[in-house]
Amino acid sequence: MLLKSLTSPSLIRTKQSFTSKEEVIKFLIKQLAADGKLHSEEEFYQSVMDRESLSPTGFEGGLAIPHGKSLSVKEAAFAVATLEKPIGTWESIDPNNQVELVILLAIPKDQEGSMHLSLLSELVTRLSNEDYKNKLLQAKTGKELYESLDEIKKPNEVKNVQKLNKTILAITACPAGIAHTYMSAEALVKAGKELGIDVFVEKQGANGIEDRHTKDLLKKASAIVYAVDVAVKDGERFKHLPKVKTSVASPLRNAKSILQQALEQAENSSKAEYVDTEDSNEGNEGKSVKTEIKDSLLTGISHIIPVIVAGGMTLAVAVFISQAFGLQELYAEQGSWLWLLRQLGGSLLGQLMIPILAAYMAYSIGDKPALGPGFAAGVAANLIGSGFLGGMLGGLLAGYFLKFLKNKVKSRGTFAGFISFWFYPVIGTLVVGSIMLFVVGRPLATLNAGLIQWLDGMSGANAILLGAILGAMVSFDLGGPINKAAYTFCIGAMASGNFVPYAAFASVKMVSAFAVTGATIIGKKLFTKQEQEVGKQTWLLGLAGITEGAIPFMINDPLRVIPSLIAGSAVTGAIVAYFEIGLSVPGAGIFSLALVTGQPLLLAASVWLGAALIGAFISMFLLIATRKSKLKKEQQKKGLQQKAV
Repeated sequence: MLLKSLTSPSLIRTKQSFTSKEEVIKFLIKQLAADGKLHSEEEFYQSVMDRESLSPTGFEGGLAIPHGKSLSVKEAAFAVATLEKPIGTWESIDPNNQVELVILLAIPKDQEGSMHLSLLSELVTRLSNEDYKNKLLQAKTGKELYESLDEIKKPNEVKNVQKLNKTILAITACPAGIAHTYMSAEALVKAGKELGIDVFVEKQGANGIEDRHTKDLLKKASAIVYAVDVAVKDGERFKHLPKVKTSVASPLRNAKSILQQALEQAENSSKAEYVDTEDSNEGNEGKSVKTEIKDSLLTGISHIIPVIVAGGMTLAVAVFISQAFGLQELYAEQGSWLWLLRQLGGSLLGQLMIPILAAYMAYSIGDKPALGPGFAAGVAANLIGSGFLGGMLGGLLAGYFLKFLKNKVKSRGTFAGFISFWFYPVIGTLVVGSIMLFVVGRPLATLNAGLIQWLDGMSGANAILLGAILGAMVSFDLGGPINKAAYTFCIGAMASGNFVPYAAFASVKMVSAFAVTGATIIGKKLFTKQEQEVGKQTWLLGLAGITEGAIPFMINDPLRVIPSLIAGSAVTGAIVAYFEIGLSVPGAGIFSLALVTGQPLLLAASVWLGAALIGAFISMFLLIATRKSKLKKEQQKKGLQQKAV
């Protein structure tokens, strides 16, 4: 990016004398106005001061970059002043910053997401080079400083530093994802060279993850530095490493100190063994399409679960209050407090669920730029009535289209900010939204309606089969992909008006936990002390509809435990489906007991809970029987070995 194209010698003043920030800003605004860059000095001054009130524009090392985005700006430009006497009262990230180089950016309102970010990023990256910054400060005339703007030299290499044979990883991320993200990264790398350690920085900025840490680095690293003001993406990758957490601005002041803390943490804390997880893949580039789609779906589901639980339980509370206290009329009265509570829960489920699913499926594939188009795809799915099928397809469309767009239109150079903040989300939304609304909308809506009609028509033997299949899926991997696939199907059916599948799902969720507790109590001598302790707690998890309590048993003996749990779960699902018990509110475990429908409440509740207990008894019996068989075979094998000796 050529900085000279956005300024001129007449906009640059050297060795000026000012006593306050306001004086400097007013002086530079006058230079911009005199150069024909502004419609109104007063309006632009107000926009600059409004920005000053939000957060500091002073950085460190004597630098300040105030800026304003306003309709009063005719064209993007910047003015520069170096100060004879530094100003120590300029609000800065570094409290001790003595400002002596001020660069005022004037950005037209329609370029606030493009030129502003590109120019700011370019300036802070260049000014991280001390030699470059000092050359600007030492310029005696405006013309000399102007001629130095685009003279970029590589920083001097640090020589005669003893290598420590240590590797430190870092993550930098700020809310805007531009200035501080990159400045902090530069500071850490520079400090690492001075200390003789290898520092690798992953930037999680406006354009997603840049310079993503590889598996080799994750294995080799001694510690990780989080220099962030926002949540770290894919943080599971670093759970084996000692950590130092700080703000994104801290490395600008004391990068060496932060890296020394990381070295101390590495010395004092034992590094755990690196475990290769799905999150540690080299981005999405190395994934097969099949794996990418699976990961995308699981990412979407993991993000809608809190919304479903919050919305479902809020709606459940409203329903329970209306039924328990005879407030059905208040429940139905528009604008009443109970009606509003009902609408809150219903809106979370009916309006937000599918857009969030689609958005985070897209995010998994296309990173941050795919979020906007993903939400748009989910909204479109709601508009055309295509339900979960539409949401999932929309999420995949948005993710892959943005991935394609990012490969074809690179976000770099002068228009990097414009491409990241305008081109990607706007073009993605228009294209994916149009495809959803006008191309696949009607076929998907027809398919969704046909599926619901087929489900509605299931009764007798067909309903039993459906319930049995759902039950088997729930307990096959206890919270894994197959369990989540069943969950997705049931939520989709509920969203479309069929409440039986979710009732079966919710009942089955208690089976594995109850079975494990029963088996470890009745067949206590057959199980290890550790298994007995786990068994004491799983029934509580089962009451809350949590299947994961049985995972230790499944891991230790999957060939016997999985079939045992599946058998009881299939029976439970079949019973609930046969009696057409429904559940119209996403809930968990025993808390759903008072909300089941399809039969008179007492009968429906009895069947629903009774089915779970019957399934748990069957699974418990099989767990005990298979464990006895296993121990018997082990004893026989041991006896044969002793005879052979």
